[in-house]
Amino acid sequence: MGNAKGNVDKITFRTSDMVCSEEIILEIKDDKIESLEFVGGCPGNLLGISKLVQGMDIDSVIQKLSGVRCGGKPTSCPDQLAAALKMYKAKKK
Repeated sequence: MGNAKGNVDKITFRTSDMVCSEEIILEIKDDKIESLEFVGGCPGNLLGISKLVQGMDIDSVIQKLSGVRCGGKPTSCPDQLAAALKMYKAKKK
């Protein structure tokens, strides 16, 4: 992962087996989400989330989606996106 301004960082995050999606593929530029793809999961909902967060600052996405649960599960696909972004930030330091 590069962290120079203007570079696009591409990451793939393997999600928890407690959620329907299997992977999250992200492109991040200047701490904003350039593109987002969920592999597996509920196609309409996850496409909607992808479109809503495109262009957003990663800290805002983390704040809004951390802790979101799916039914009785302790996590969800949105929460897994927040986890992926937290991991990205930790590795970037």
